[in-house]
Amino acid sequence: MTAFSNHLVHETSPYLLQHAHNPVQWYPWGETALQKAIAEDKPILVSIGYAACHWCHVMERESFEDEDTAAFMNKHFINIKIDREERPDLDHIYMNAVQTLTGSGGWPLNVFLTPGKMPFYGGTYFPPKPMYNRPSWQQVLMGVAEAFHERRDKLEESAQKLTSQLTESANFGLSGSEQSRATRETLDTVFNNIMQSADTRYGGFGNAPKFPQPFVIQYLLKYHYYTGNTDALKQALLSLDKMIDGGIYDQLGGGFARYSTDGEWLVPHFEKMLYDNALLLQVLCDAWKITQDELYKDTIAHTFSFVQREMMSPEGGFYSALDADSEGVEGKYYIWSKKEIEAVLGEDAALFCRFYDVTEQGNWEHHNILNVRKPVAEFAGEAAMCKEALKDILEKNKNRLLAERNKRTRPLLDDKILLGWNAMMNTAYSRAFAATGEEMYRKTAERNMQFIFSAFFAGGAWKHGYKDGVASNPAFLDDYACLIEALIRLQEITGNQQYLLQAKDLTEITLANFYDEVTGLFYYTHKGQKDVILRSKEIYDGATPSGNSTMALNLRYLSLIFDNNEWLLISEKMAGAVVQITSRYPTSFGKWACILTGIVHGQNEIAVVGSRYREILADILAKYLPDSVLQSSGDNNSFFPLLKNRLTDGKTNIYLCRGYSCKKPVTSALQLFELMGR
Repeated sequence: MTAFSNHLVHETSPYLLQHAHNPVQWYPWGETALQKAIAEDKPILVSIGYAACHWCHVMERESFEDEDTAAFMNKHFINIKIDREERPDLDHIYMNAVQTLTGSGGWPLNVFLTPGKMPFYGGTYFPPKPMYNRPSWQQVLMGVAEAFHERRDKLEESAQKLTSQLTESANFGLSGSEQSRATRETLDTVFNNIMQSADTRYGGFGNAPKFPQPFVIQYLLKYHYYTGNTDALKQALLSLDKMIDGGIYDQLGGGFARYSTDGEWLVPHFEKMLYDNALLLQVLCDAWKITQDELYKDTIAHTFSFVQREMMSPEGGFYSALDADSEGVEGKYYIWSKKEIEAVLGEDAALFCRFYDVTEQGNWEHHNILNVRKPVAEFAGEAAMCKEALKDILEKNKNRLLAERNKRTRPLLDDKILLGWNAMMNTAYSRAFAATGEEMYRKTAERNMQFIFSAFFAGGAWKHGYKDGVASNPAFLDDYACLIEALIRLQEITGNQQYLLQAKDLTEITLANFYDEVTGLFYYTHKGQKDVILRSKEIYDGATPSGNSTMALNLRYLSLIFDNNEWLLISEKMAGAVVQITSRYPTSFGKWACILTGIVHGQNEIAVVGSRYREILADILAKYLPDSVLQSSGDNNSFFPLLKNRLTDGKTNIYLCRGYSCKKPVTSALQLFELMGR
């Protein structure tokens, strides 16, 4: 094929660079392309994807590398490529448009706009030839070009109506008269509705494709904590266990894939995303605290080893994703034939293959995805061997196979670094230190936070992305919200109050630039951002938490730290706006559901002050105490209400408070737990 270059050659996004040598004359989103559409009076084709997207690669090979198709696109359209992870704001707007038009969405997302950026038609993957009642990409292109030239008035009218509809839906929010207050009955309803979709055999929620949904698992753990409901705990742990044993978890290298294509967690969509691993690590820390089951502690350590080996930059930032494909084949890097394993492991192969479900015929497309069918203890009993001996043999041979796998062509690394995703992983490290006391986790969290402040604050403003020493694109609501949460968790494990002051500053910036006083919710984009057709509000907790739910949690926590009742009222108004929809559809509002438990049951305020605070803090952190605000210090600190005048007689005192009304101080974590009834 003739070598081509287009306007993406100067970009840094791995996804955009994948398309930089297509014959399609792609532009990045920006004034050059947008003004060209107006000047030439052409419709805009916006094609959105991400580097680890399998079907994005497929459509590129089938259509965007085809010279005849590209020639038609170049003649009739201004073609813009967008990395959805670089510009989630644009992805949200145009994904909502396609979902409104077609009832479904996904990536690659292909949407057609007027020269004024208003959407009028779109879809996801289009094949090169018609199939399954789907038109070919060429048919779509010709149909849109014809409509633009011959039925322009109707097309513009439709685009205006759709944009108005999107604007109306973006103004989600409830007036004060429509607020709801969560009750214990609300929490029961949330639990019952979660269990209606629970897979009580294989874990998880809903049917295939099956996503991890860590917030839903987190809610079940919290619900069990407050009610003692054993079904909640059972479903939460079953979901984690089945994922850890399944093919969605990389049995050799650690880390979770994005989702499973089947109901048993066997066949993943092989891409690995930073955020999935960050969020699953957080809930695994809760599971370890509750159960002390070594499976969770081992999985935490194994997953962090993957993150540090394959996802961490030399500067201390975390990369975004690993592709599903290797050498153009999905999953090729991760799958095995029995013969390959036998060649590497020799006499140990038989035992290894039995444990990890490896057969001659394979368990997926004549190959094998390593997965665990029986727990180690049960398998060891059947094999008449010691559990610890079995674990040692498996670990040794996993390392041998991992070394062999490292010789293969690796999947593409999406090496851009995103603020919000880094903050989520930072929180995971803080929570892992709290749960396990492993010092490396705390040091990594502090180093990463230093990187975040040095890399993402540029030109007097916070940025969303960082690559090759350059920070780009204004930070979005999610970025601020997740960073504030990370600072809160980091101060909990360190006692460094500076992190809280930074969280306070960021909260004030977020309120000034994203908050909508009319609806009581936050916009996704900064008020100064001008290149979007509307300011949307995101409230759904999908693969990542919504910025709104995260901010509601942050404001509630920080209102107690800084005695700021206004922030508490904003948080409660936000939660009140979504109580009804959360109770009806909790699997789509998992983090909101978790917030409601704190509103209903209240938050414990725990202050530890004195020379032994670090020792006592470690004991408190290791205990599962959801919905708690925790501060610690070596001495009095008059700036923070929870720490003020707490040091007496040189003792290290522990205070348990509600609304700054405190019980008599105690001097050990065990005494604190007794006060709490735990």
